[in-house]
Amino acid sequence: MSDPNAQDEAVRPAFDRLELIPAIVQDARTGQVLMHGYMNREAYERTLSDGNVWFWSRSRGRLWMKGETSGNVLRLRALRIDCDGDTILALADPAGPTCHTNAVSCFFTSIQEAEGPPPTPEIAAELFATICQRLDDRPEGSYVARLAERGVERMAQKVGEEATEVVIAGVTRNRESLIAETADLWFHTLVLLAEAGLTPDDIWAELASRRR
Repeated sequence: MSDPNAQDEAVRPAFDRLELIPAIVQDARTGQVLMHGYMNREAYERTLSDGNVWFWSRSRGRLWMKGETSGNVLRLRALRIDCDGDTILALADPAGPTCHTNAVSCFFTSIQEAEGPPPTPEIAAELFATICQRLDDRPEGSYVARLAERGVERMAQKVGEEATEVVIAGVTRNRESLIAETADLWFHTLVLLAEAGLTPDDIWAELASRRR
């Protein structure tokens, strides 16, 4: 990471007048807001030099790295400040659920929601995280757990079955069916990817390499 001392003073956080500065962490891939914390100068400089996101804990009175006990660290991709230098934005790649409740984001309690679904990348990220959790925990009654019990052959078979349904829906120009069957295909493809130890990022990287 870059040397924080080499930065232009004009673009550094205002630690000269603020002991602690609010720090928001956002998923660098999906844009989802993951958590809020506070950084002092030491946490800020440790974040820049270490490559993982660090904070100052007001309740414990000490420096701490997110994921230091759970392993769900936040790997820094970019660090930004607002125009007044009094708020930090960290773009990071989460190694697992960010919230201590094992939720993807700490912001899962809804107060008010506009009509319509959340942004697509957020849906995909949450769905994939849930699939991975179901494969690990195998909770009773889980469809993903039942698929896992029947093995990778059944997972792959479901992808083939859903792909056929997508073809039929497309050929017959059944719009509603095409939406539903494509959702089924994507879901089962995510399950197969998770079982293979892959992630959607691997697919995005492959698609990016094919751009002309």
